[in-house]
Amino acid sequence: MDIIANLKSTELAGGVVSSCIVVLLMVILSIYIGIRAHFQDPLKRPKGLLLVAEVGVNFFENMAEGLLGKNYRKFGAYLMAVGVYMFIAFIFGLTGLPSPITYMAIPLSLGLSTFILIHGTAIKYNKFRYFKRYIEPVPLFLPVNLISMWAPLLSLTLRIFGNALSGFVIMSILYSALEGLSASVFAALEPMIGSWNQVFLAPLVTWILHLYFDLWSGFIQTTVFLSLTTIYVGQEIPEDLLG
Repeated sequence: MDIIANLKSTELAGGVVSSCIVVLLMVILSIYIGIRAHFQDPLKRPKGLLLVAEVGVNFFENMAEGLLGKNYRKFGAYLMAVGVYMFIAFIFGLTGLPSPITYMAIPLSLGLSTFILIHGTAIKYNKFRYFKRYIEPVPLFLPVNLISMWAPLLSLTLRIFGNALSGFVIMSILYSALEGLSASVFAALEPMIGSWNQVFLAPLVTWILHLYFDLWSGFIQTTVFLSLTTIYVGQEIPEDLLG
């Protein structure tokens, strides 16, 4: 009973709840597309979401092949899963709910996934020789090499979080300013519609900035994250296995 009471009293951060909603949407779409693909006539051209999914699969597989070689074309499945999640998470703020990316735990989780992939790949191909890199060229460099080991994690995490947070802060300030300006301009309407007189100006201006801070910035940051992830992982694969 104590455990249940503790769970009920626990308040999840808005970013975590939004992240769960994004994942749930992805699961539902995946199941729907999977069912459509199962019953799709292979002789007919796909349409709708099935066509979008097919184009997406080809795009991410080509991306993986272009950066890692044809032997790692299937790595595109991972890139697609992370890429779709990231892009939806970036634009999720347009729904009025908190964006997952502005909650530090989410960018950190994405950075950790790449971090684990990098070192997991290195251990897979180098075995115990993997640990030798931390004492090269001499054991004296061990502290420096250990610090540099975390550089990709910090770089990827702060890049995503910083860009998302900066856009969120700018839009919040702009919304607040436009609410005050709209309330002043349409003060005569307040007796009739109350505080609704604060919302008239914001839609005329903010949609342009949403195109940049949500759609364009989300697309750019997703592309950069996926490219860096693939490059970092590719650096741990022996050259004779690439191509």
